[in-house]
Amino acid sequence: MNERKIYLIGARNDEYGVLQAEKTNVMCKLSFKFRDELFEVEAADYFSAFCLIREKLEENNLIPFCYGASLNVYPSGMGRSMGLGLKAYKVELGKQARREDMVDIFDQGSDVIPASVTRQKEYFEQWLSSLST
Repeated sequence: MNERKIYLIGARNDEYGVLQAEKTNVMCKLSFKFRDELFEVEAADYFSAFCLIREKLEENNLIPFCYGASLNVYPSGMGRSMGLGLKAYKVELGKQARREDMVDIFDQGSDVIPASVTRQKEYFEQWLSSLST
């Protein structure tokens, strides 16, 4: 993956960080450069690694503006294991996710709903529960 420009909610106007991804033998590695800081993390998939970066950004009240940080976007288990967590589903309470609901976690769109890592996980759990009722 090439460098990706990720805008940040809570930063100065049009301020962004630069994200780079690398696949090592076993792990997915992300680096994120913002102002004078560089965050480097590794995880089993890119979504998990991105969550680690997001948690560091949240300490400064910053949220990336992309689908991977959107309230209603979350990868499936298979997407994480087979696709390394680069794609995720836009989900809606009470509705099954479909292939056409899939997005690249580092893309942005007008329908991104910026959320913390915790809030995004809570919404995903709500969505799962909404399918069984």
